Amino acid sequence: MTNLIKRILPLASVLLVFGCAQTDRAQQYQDGEFSDLLNQTEVIESNKPRNFHSFAGQAGEVIKNSPSMAEIYQPLYEQLEAWAIQSGDPKQLANYGVQAAQLGGGDSKGNVLFTGYFSPVMELRHKPDATFRYPVYALPDCQEECPTRAEIYGGALNGKGLELGYASNLIDPFIMEVQGSGFVHFEDDDTLEYFAYAGKNNKAYVSIGRVLIERGEVPKEKMSLKAIKDWVMNQDDKTVQALLEENPSFVFFQPKQAAPVTGTAGIPLMPMASVAGDRSAFPMGTPILAEVPLLNADGTWSGAHELRLLIVLDTGGAVKGNHFDLYHGMGDFAGTQAGHYKHFGRVWKLGLQDSATQSPWLMPPEKNNVGPAATP
Repeated sequence: MTNLIKRILPLASVLLVFGCAQTDRAQQYQDGEFSDLLNQTEVIESNKPRNFHSFAGQAGEVIKNSPSMAEIYQPLYEQLEAWAIQSGDPKQLANYGVQAAQLGGGDSKGNVLFTGYFSPVMELRHKPDATFRYPVYALPDCQEECPTRAEIYGGALNGKGLELGYASNLIDPFIMEVQGSGFVHFEDDDTLEYFAYAGKNNKAYVSIGRVLIERGEVPKEKMSLKAIKDWVMNQDDKTVQALLEENPSFVFFQPKQAAPVTGTAGIPLMPMASVAGDRSAFPMGTPILAEVPLLNADGTWSGAHELRLLIVLDTGGAVKGNHFDLYHGMGDFAGTQAGHYKHFGRVWKLGLQDSATQSPWLMPPEKNNVGPAATP
């Protein structure tokens, strides 16, 4: 994703067991059973605290940057902005022509998984030295016959002039790969660049978080990006490399000066206003109303949800069906926040009566999927 994909963080989707009666992950049980992914909803009942402040800004980025998406979604965005200002009461959405479909949740009880992702900032050097000696690569001309991660670590791309910079360890570039893009700081000339997703080696993605759980290295209930980094910091380079080689997939980058963080849809992303979703049900630009779980500083659920308007502007290899990945922003603090997210909230897909987005409970035709399909 950003094209920010594909990451360590969505491994939460394989860590959680749906359908349990516990609510420590913010599950709610107030809607009965659902039969479908998208279920027509006449009236939304939610008394959660409301926070719609960032919706207009994110919607504005869509309108400004994509005429094709604006043609489809601008009428719906305008009605949602009017509703947010004048009412904000979910029960009043129909008065603005807005239709809704509640997601059934992975447990068919309305509990939709939220994970988090972010845009990292990585320290690089233009030339290798004794410390900064792990290369970050541009996209090679290899198509379907690209080398695996282990082969790349073994020198398969040496001498091809693809090195974009050098990191001081293997885990930082790996995390940027999992995020799909990020910012890099070159201390040798104090410049900041944005490394966009350029492509991958077309190998299957394997979650190293899952590997650590299966080995008994990290308990599944404690799995997070921070847990992975903590484990890595206690290992030698050879052990870390062996772990990372369990994932044969490898992501390549393209430097872009002063570029904003964008998702699969090519739209600049705003923190806590955009999500990655399953484009087969949520075409790029789709707005959702979500009860987003609020977490404590240590990553535990606070006991509360917050009602937000979010826009689906990204995709992810692990983001399917009843799962959204919430964009948290740039840098280490955003990464810590994002790493805690593997909690649940209720979600409604929104549409506008008598428009291109009407009947949101229907699965959209393929022709409505706006934006390039580029998810490692």
